[in-house]
Amino acid sequence: MTHPKNAISIIGIKKTYKASGKTEPKMALKGFDLNIPTGSTFALLGPNGAGKSTLINILAGLVDKTDGTVEIWGMDIDKQPRNSKCAIGIVPQELNVDPFFSPAKLLDLHAGLYGVPKEMRKTEEILRSVGLWDKRNAYTRHMSGGMRRRLLIAKAMVHNPPILVLDEPTAGVDIELRQQLWDNIRTLNKQGTTIVLTTHYLEEAEEICDYIAVINDGELVANDTKDLLLKGMDKKRVILTLNTPFDLKHAQKDIETKILDTKRVSFTFAPSKKSIGDVLEAITKHNYAIQDIVTEDANLEDLFLKLTSKNNS
Repeated sequence: MTHPKNAISIIGIKKTYKASGKTEPKMALKGFDLNIPTGSTFALLGPNGAGKSTLINILAGLVDKTDGTVEIWGMDIDKQPRNSKCAIGIVPQELNVDPFFSPAKLLDLHAGLYGVPKEMRKTEEILRSVGLWDKRNAYTRHMSGGMRRRLLIAKAMVHNPPILVLDEPTAGVDIELRQQLWDNIRTLNKQGTTIVLTTHYLEEAEEICDYIAVINDGELVANDTKDLLLKGMDKKRVILTLNTPFDLKHAQKDIETKILDTKRVSFTFAPSKKSIGDVLEAITKHNYAIQDIVTEDANLEDLFLKLTSKNNS
């Protein structure tokens, strides 16, 4: 079977929420194009209220778009709503699992709703993959928040969708369970599942995803591979530990200088204009001895703040 080039294709997507009472109409999505490559790990980032949840709800069929075209696995959501929904699994942010069902019963029921024949259901395989097989007969109301979060992922996988959308999957999950979740996600991606992720933990997106898109105020403000986006930041930071406290009168005008503590100083500059050698030369020229040096390239947090800060809008 030939897979589409893009797991999700979006053209001119717009969504306006109508006025209600004293609330004025709100344009949540302002018309942009977005392609999510098949087999990728794709981070959809943005501040609260940017439009991420609206977009995910449109993909899930929970919200009607105002304008534009959306294709899921090559199928138009307006022309083939049933088939397109079967190609995607949505893991919501809210822990919406029935407290009176066990994980095994819940997955079996959900598979039935998708029309998966009993002989083709993979309840045991899915529960083992998320580390819940030993809890298969426990009531979900007795499970921890982290276990319920993993159960939501399992629930979204019952119909074996080629696309999995995770909305803040590690919110409220401890470090150990978070690592287990990401191990599961990496395994699914290696098996061919396209992963679409929203998260406020930017370090997670930077570590796991190979494509990044940033939405701000309903507009797409960045969309490219992670490496190209970070490379375009043109920013590097050097932290020096000196033998004596640094005097800011020795700071260079085109290098951002901050005193971190008594002897540690950070210097931020554009690698296209300055080199580390230039920084070190300026320091040693004033007779400072360098005891330690740490270098940091621009990260996803730097990019996110640059694109979404009100000072840059």
